[in-house]
Amino acid sequence: MMRFIISRALQALPVFFIVITAVFFMVRFVPGGPFDKEKPVSKETLAALNSYYGLDKPLGAQYVKFLGNLAHGNLGPSYKYQGRMVGELILEKSAVSAKLGAAALLLALFIGLLCGVMSACLKNRRLAEALDAFSMLGICLPAFVLGPLLIYVFSLKLGWFNAMGLNYPSDIVLPSITLALFYCAWIAKLSKNSMSAELKKDYVRTQRAKGAAESSVRLSALRSALMPVASYLAPAAAGLLTGSFVVESIFQIPGIGRFFISSALDSDYTMIMGCVMLYSALIIVFNILADIALALLNPKIAKEMRSK
Repeated sequence: MMRFIISRALQALPVFFIVITAVFFMVRFVPGGPFDKEKPVSKETLAALNSYYGLDKPLGAQYVKFLGNLAHGNLGPSYKYQGRMVGELILEKSAVSAKLGAAALLLALFIGLLCGVMSACLKNRRLAEALDAFSMLGICLPAFVLGPLLIYVFSLKLGWFNAMGLNYPSDIVLPSITLALFYCAWIAKLSKNSMSAELKKDYVRTQRAKGAAESSVRLSALRSALMPVASYLAPAAAGLLTGSFVVESIFQIPGIGRFFISSALDSDYTMIMGCVMLYSALIIVFNILADIALALLNPKIAKEMRSK
């Protein structure tokens, strides 16, 4: 297993390198620079700023310097937040998004799996259809609609939660529900379809014919039914943990999602690169974790991993 993990990590390195290289050159071809939106300054001051940050050098020299700094774990200074390093800012902002994303991920997993498995196993079709309708609602109802609705009902009308910020533990409830609902709906849909298919397979019929308890039969089917969910969780978890610009904007949460968008608008090159690398690294990590989860759920996959 360890050999497989190392192999997957080494395979991901060229992809990671291509992504950061593409983004490095793309952001520099966009019109405007990191100091264009500052208050009007003289040409001499602008030239001094570009010289200080090395932006007056050829693009190739800037790229080589970026790779050299990256090899030493240095993402460089932020052009917008002068005097602060990119790594420091990302750690500060990503901690907020990670807290929100982890809560949303747990909520999406719990409710999504519960609704999906229940819908597949229930013989009461009306209740199963109601659960399916909930899944469809989560897919169709966007966060920019759900968020204000939750604020209106639970903050303004009932006064149960604060409408903005993350100052108290209870403040995470509304934004995590808003962020989780879409992923919850897809997990419910995936788990229902997969569980329904598993319950129709021959090994399930054989277990029932031998007199196995229905709970034991369903648990056996659930093990295989979770595989599509495990595959889906890799990109979903990365997206949740890096935050959502829409949700963070609605609830005024200073997370990495809002920070990434503002950095893009301000042409803060180093900050954009830091955010892209964070997201890419999380995608790689969660894809490896998804492979491990698949191996635990399916012995055949584990055997293939050990043989590689």
